[in-house]
Amino acid sequence: GVRSLGGEEDSTFRDHAARTAALHYSLSRPQANRQENRKKFAPIPVVYEARELGAWEIRSGRDVETAWCATITNMVYTFSRLTISAVCLISTSSTMAFSTASAGDRASHATTRLEISALESLADITTLSIDSGDIDTVEKYAKTGLVTDATTNPLFVSQAGQNGDERYESMVNEAILYAKKTTCSEDGCPVPDETINMAIDRLAVNLGKELLQLVPGRVSTEVDIRLSYDTDASVARARNIIKMYEDAGITRDRVLIKLAGTWEGIKAAETLEKEGIQCNITLVFSFLQAAASAQAGAYLISPFPGRILDWHKARSGQDSFEPGADPGVLAVKRMYNYCRKYEYPMIVMPASWRPSRGANVDGAEVDEILALAGVDEMTIPSPLLDTLSALESSAVTRKCDAQSGASQCTDPDFRLDEASFARYWEADGCGQDKLKEGIDAFTKETEKLIDILISKF
Repeated sequence: GVRSLGGEEDSTFRDHAARTAALHYSLSRPQANRQENRKKFAPIPVVYEARELGAWEIRSGRDVETAWCATITNMVYTFSRLTISAVCLISTSSTMAFSTASAGDRASHATTRLEISALESLADITTLSIDSGDIDTVEKYAKTGLVTDATTNPLFVSQAGQNGDERYESMVNEAILYAKKTTCSEDGCPVPDETINMAIDRLAVNLGKELLQLVPGRVSTEVDIRLSYDTDASVARARNIIKMYEDAGITRDRVLIKLAGTWEGIKAAETLEKEGIQCNITLVFSFLQAAASAQAGAYLISPFPGRILDWHKARSGQDSFEPGADPGVLAVKRMYNYCRKYEYPMIVMPASWRPSRGANVDGAEVDEILALAGVDEMTIPSPLLDTLSALESSAVTRKCDAQSGASQCTDPDFRLDEASFARYWEADGCGQDKLKEGIDAFTKETEKLIDILISKF
């Protein structure tokens, strides 16, 4: 992420600076479970020569160990070890780049100023996932080292089914052949539901396998949305999805099973978590869903601040909100604060974004993202990643903090059962409306996919 903001330079220095910055960043980004993000790396000997010296300080991301050594010999800084998630050398006047030099040599290149983007700054305080099933898009952002995970949904799988690109076409064909083989379906016969369901799951796994070759972290794969109110069937399909991944040599710790935030979906997650199958509870629009998921031991939830905002706009008649007062932002913060106060390890990963201040305001498309900076994780579509890449780092300030969030939480840790959940759910207009809307929309995408698959059988 090296960009010149002016100053004379030559291609040798520019290319080296870019390669070195990328190497350090990719080697030092935490890529494991967020609960295990204290990573150590082998020493990386690097020698830089400073053209200018100022009042320098070294800054690191949160929750990472810092271990470095700098020595100065004839105006040469030697960093003998980097173990932090990102390093910024910051002068009192500007951030400066260094040209490479052998120890004792004098600098021969003009200093170049470096700028850090909002995306880089956000990645230092929040784990980033890309919300896309497009292989080329995921690869582009995975190479930056800023995005570690990927999420998929029925829409992305449906798009893969009708893409036409030979890479996706091969996924579809393999899924159909696999389904025929495992369910003994014959060509020319009516396609039974069992075979179609197997093909749907296999295609989702095929897409997930491709994405896992690109991202170092996890991929979320969704259980058939039509099973959102059937706990046993959801558990069975989730187990089958995990088996297909494991048969392909992919361990279950790299996969999150996505389940809708119904009571039945949450209870399915409770069963699967006990088997070491970690779950992502999606379509979360209310604090009630979040609390029930945390109590069930879910690994992660995906609240949708943008769709929560849509619901409140439609009912209040108010077209815009300041980002900090956005109902979707406030809902996510409430969920996050509850988890931190009562020490639930569940990760809060918001998704689905809207412009708090309105679509006609420049830069408003990332309002909710910036208002939730510091939350555990975010999944962001590529157009918004592009927007963040073009913004300066000063746009990012931490808005979610575990300690202060815990102190702000006023919700009791009331234990929910099916009866109490149902009782509270009856009064949850946003949760009811948006959950139904989300399930209906994803069901339509699944039905489109079924038609595509049947046409190819």
